[in-house]
Amino acid sequence: MPSVTWGVIQGHKEKLCEEEHNSCFGVLGKNWISISKLGGFIKSYPQVLHASVIVELVPVVKFLRGLDVEREDIGDIGPMVTQYPYFLGMRVGTVIKPFIDYLVSLGLPKKILAKMLEKRAYLLGYDLEETIKPNVDCLISFGIGRECLPSVIAQYPQILGLPLKAKLSSQQYFFSLKFKTDPEGFARVVEKMPQVVSLHQNVIMKPVEFLLGRAITPHDVASMVVKCPQLVALRVELMKNSFYFFKSEMGRPLKELVEFPEYFTYSLESRVKPRYQRLKSKGIRCSLDWMQNCSDQRFEERLQGNYIETESIGPTFLIGGKLNLPGNAILSDEEEESDDEVLYRRTVSL
Repeated sequence: MPSVTWGVIQGHKEKLCEEEHNSCFGVLGKNWISISKLGGFIKSYPQVLHASVIVELVPVVKFLRGLDVEREDIGDIGPMVTQYPYFLGMRVGTVIKPFIDYLVSLGLPKKILAKMLEKRAYLLGYDLEETIKPNVDCLISFGIGRECLPSVIAQYPQILGLPLKAKLSSQQYFFSLKFKTDPEGFARVVEKMPQVVSLHQNVIMKPVEFLLGRAITPHDVASMVVKCPQLVALRVELMKNSFYFFKSEMGRPLKELVEFPEYFTYSLESRVKPRYQRLKSKGIRCSLDWMQNCSDQRFEERLQGNYIETESIGPTFLIGGKLNLPGNAILSDEEEESDDEVLYRRTVSL
């Protein structure tokens, strides 16, 4: 009799396990991963088989859906799940929601957070109290403005998980030594291009040495770097081509490059040359800023006018052109975007 009872119990337990696994597969297949890919996913993250669908998986899915983090049909694989499946085992109330709430409190819109998490789900693995909050405090202590924190994080989300104090200290000293940049100037550099905290110093010096070799004074090079930090991540070969065109074809004085170093960040073939040729054909003489720092639509509007509008202080492109940097932000050519839209554009290429 006991053996029969034991067999019934075992059979019931196995049936419950099978039902739970089937339920788990259903949730994953419906929301994240195609059935054909489930086998490989289970091999890489078998812990999911022990997760309670009702208690763990469903709340996570529902919460992230509320952030507009939806399934993307990239090879029939949910990018978040395959990239960092461990978040499926996280508690919404004690891990995910506090993470989201804190970043929202810094000024990051949920739309931006959703894009960040779709691209880098492992951000959820950063410890909020031990890593994220201390790193945010560290940024502020180094002079980064609180109002700039959303932009800094959106451009370079990994900054939340770096050994940041050591990196900032090292780079700040380097900028002080090589460029005579004061702490305030270094803070502006980080605000404009936070990836600078992780750039190797020999990489930074290559474009700097190129500029110094073009008879630009160390003081002017330093001001160019502070104004447009993206210079230190450019390929020297491209800078050479742009500089040659600037001197030989455009025949402009060096002071214009010092005033508008963003010139180097624009594509020579697709932007600089075509616009210069258009201006030349119309006999229009203008500054580099007026020529390049506007959308294609605005540029055409300027050409159709019989005057050159007065340049005024206003919103500028933090990144001159479309700069190919790992994790770098790319501003759209569209104009008059809201702050949220600008941040969204910056996270598209994260």
